[in-house]
Amino acid sequence: MRKQTISRMFILPLCLVMILAVISGCSGNSAEPAASEQPSASPEATQGAADSSEIPASFKAGTYKAEADGKDGKIQVEVTLDAAQTITDIKVVSQTETAGIGVEAINKIKDEIIAGQTLAVDAVSGASESSNAILAAVEDALNQAGSNVEAFKSREVAKAGEGKTEQLSADVVVVGAGASGVSAAVSAADKGAKVIIIEKTATIGGASNLSWAGKFYNSSAAVSSGLKISVEKEISDWIVNNHWRVDAAAIRQYVTKSGDTYDWLAKKGYPTTFINFAGEQLHMLPAYDTRQELLRAMLAESVEKGGGQVITETTAKKLITGANGEVTGVVAEKADGTTLEITGKSIVMATGGYAANKEMVKEAFGFEGVNGGLGQNIGEGLQMSWDAGAKVPDNFGGQMLHQTLARSTEKLKAEYEPFEASYPLMTTYLPNFMNVGPSGARFRDEAATLTAVAAANTSAFNGAYHLVIVSQSQIDALKAKGMNGVKAPALPGMPPEFYAAFADKFTLDNPWKDADKVFESMVANGDGYKGNTIEELAQNAGMDAAVFTDAFTKYQEAAKTGVDTEFGKVKEYLLPMGESGPYYAVIAEINNLGSVGGLLVNTKFQVLNDKRVPIKGLYAVGLESEGVLFNDTYVGNGVGIGYSFTSGRLGGEDAAAGALTQ
Repeated sequence: MRKQTISRMFILPLCLVMILAVISGCSGNSAEPAASEQPSASPEATQGAADSSEIPASFKAGTYKAEADGKDGKIQVEVTLDAAQTITDIKVVSQTETAGIGVEAINKIKDEIIAGQTLAVDAVSGASESSNAILAAVEDALNQAGSNVEAFKSREVAKAGEGKTEQLSADVVVVGAGASGVSAAVSAADKGAKVIIIEKTATIGGASNLSWAGKFYNSSAAVSSGLKISVEKEISDWIVNNHWRVDAAAIRQYVTKSGDTYDWLAKKGYPTTFINFAGEQLHMLPAYDTRQELLRAMLAESVEKGGGQVITETTAKKLITGANGEVTGVVAEKADGTTLEITGKSIVMATGGYAANKEMVKEAFGFEGVNGGLGQNIGEGLQMSWDAGAKVPDNFGGQMLHQTLARSTEKLKAEYEPFEASYPLMTTYLPNFMNVGPSGARFRDEAATLTAVAAANTSAFNGAYHLVIVSQSQIDALKAKGMNGVKAPALPGMPPEFYAAFADKFTLDNPWKDADKVFESMVANGDGYKGNTIEELAQNAGMDAAVFTDAFTKYQEAAKTGVDTEFGKVKEYLLPMGESGPYYAVIAEINNLGSVGGLLVNTKFQVLNDKRVPIKGLYAVGLESEGVLFNDTYVGNGVGIGYSFTSGRLGGEDAAAGALTQ
């Protein structure tokens, strides 16, 4: 019954994703056409060029500027059309999308628009926001030119492989080319297996391209630096902290063998850098813009060198099973429409979970925050495995809640420099401000903001968002003395990528210039609230006035006496709110980096059925198998990426052994 419920909640969001993938985003700002010499159209563009009946009298050839909102900022383009209404060139003037994901999507969509002279282009899997933004910007430019936009939208390009089927075979087939999938493919190939790895996007590396650091326990670098943890204590504490509802053998395997992954990655040309992170053994991944290239090189030196294949832009559709329930292959579809039937002796699922499937996350975990992971992770890998007989784990639903976000940040970056735009964000990471839930009730000792996982989970447990209350007197103190003015104990514990653009200004004593203007802009943009009185703030923010007034009054009393009778917040963090307004409420949301688990595995990474017996031929690594480490939610720091590489390395070896002994 539970599996049927999960199937239903998967199908609806998947359909919605498919529908939304072809809908363009909002139009950007337009500009006047610029005169330019018209380059000749490419042969591909000529094939899709408009006939004379499609060219409106209002059309005027030229180069038009337009922009639209992408995932990480504005995407600005210049679109050139000739007298035949043919799009001859699309220049991306400016963009700030993620390298290796959004940037590749922009380039791919741009080329497809020109080749097919069409806006009926599918969004690139995993980069729908970037894809839809470039489509929206081009549409805006076409409208400026007076083009027949509907003709461009209706002009479909047939997929070259539609109706075709290809058969492939390998010893090991890996589905998903993130950190775990690549590691599994490489280690399997190194054991002598012929490997085929498929990836639904054009990008290799998955979430590892966005991650900061991984945890490899007692790596050679950590030990040589003088930091060594007690393995037995770590394992014991881990089990107790997760209320014993974990696989103790899986935890032991990760803690005792992840250190070897550090050396393995270095040997493979993917070096990580050890840092002592307040006593934790973390290992920073290579520079962001080098990661995909390094992983591709690993695959070339192992998988491809061994006669295998790396096939991108290919989405797995279902697992092939035998008469006795064994998994013998996978059916997939390439971007050109070609169906692949890939048979293998071992099939490794590494599809990254379902965190981008909002409905699935809501039903399984109740979380309504932000998906900070990859847009392509909608759970189809899990569904295929469940359909093949895999057990839905008893702790299904856990998420990797790990960061706090201020909803206002991106819009403010369009008005202010990154440091100023991050003022509201920084308040969400400091213990000196009052935090309340959607009802207006205070829900925690705000010192929880000093620890990322504690901050994330305490907030998510109390609603879709929380509010950080900031008074005018506190803003004045920030303007005068920076974070020292509100007695911040340390710099906000944000991930390094959050403050990389203003690292030189990221100090406790740097005054928050124009802080009042920034908070006013936050309110004007709809990403926060303001009230001249606490009652007015409650009304504007949708809080219950009585509940918020009571919480505010008690907090003020605690600040005066230095005693927080409700939550025990230490007096050093109890900052008075001031006797008069205005007051502001920052909307703070939690960032979900990925789902945790969904498939039950043993220490050989074999997927188990409802009887907890291995399904022959089916393996799982990475996030989809990580549920064996945690009870109901992720509480690690660096474990997600450390486990992905480690489970992939070990699981690939096991999958190769299973295939080569048949």
